[in-house]
Amino acid sequence: MAALLSAAQKLGRFALNRRGLDSREVRTRLGLLHAYDGRGPGALSPMVVLHGMGSAATPFGAVLSRLHRHAKRVTAPDMPGHGFSADPSERLTPTLLTDAMRDALDHLIDEPAVLCGNSLGGAVALRYALDRPEKVRALVLVSPAAARLSEAELDALRTTFDLGSTREAVAFLERLYHRPPWFAPLLAGGVREMMRRPVVRDLLRSATPEHAPTPAELATLTAPTLLLWGRSERLLPASSLAYLRAHLPPHAVVEEPHGQGHCPHFDDPAALAARIVAFAGTLPR
Repeated sequence: MAALLSAAQKLGRFALNRRGLDSREVRTRLGLLHAYDGRGPGALSPMVVLHGMGSAATPFGAVLSRLHRHAKRVTAPDMPGHGFSADPSERLTPTLLTDAMRDALDHLIDEPAVLCGNSLGGAVALRYALDRPEKVRALVLVSPAAARLSEAELDALRTTFDLGSTREAVAFLERLYHRPPWFAPLLAGGVREMMRRPVVRDLLRSATPEHAPTPAELATLTAPTLLLWGRSERLLPASSLAYLRAHLPPHAVVEEPHGQGHCPHFDDPAALAARIVAFAGTLPR
């Protein structure tokens, strides 16, 4: 099953490279990261897409291809130990991940960009916008793992990622989709193997509520922000949406689209890309 996911990743990379999203390497304090990067024919601001834990940039291929038609540039890095990036040079923690991704984005972003992040990628995008406001044109946060959870909620989330059997891996996949596809069981073995890798286990073990931004930090966010939280979200607790809704600044737009779960790039990539393009189109030139 892991071989199936690996083959799909390689095929996806080949397709994206053919469509003008080249593969490149970026040096960070944790080692080399792989990133898709391509200039586009559109007039919209450059766009950066950040994936979630245990995932990679390649599964966003259908979204990246659509964004590429409208933007000046599209970039999508793989996090350390994910996708085609090298394993980190030391045990991965949320702080080290944030630092490494800051290194990568500082190198990749040459003009203010629209940062789009899903799940853990949303948390990374939000932190980068707080640390480097001059480099962020706008934010699109898709079910971001960026809320301060209680210790009990965090423990429950860790348990969700603890896939001891193929059946549990299938149940995990079902929580990611609005409507799970028929082939989900075929992916379960590979997903289980990915979630058991040291990079994922180290991140989960070392995460604390204090790694998420405080209400005071969220209040300082200046970038135009779109928060998308699908009505079929079943991975993150409802308290996460309540926290972000309460503490994001008043200019943030919060939407709860139907037919979308934790990973709308799987459920309806065309709709997700169209919403990002429409939001980017509202930004002042």
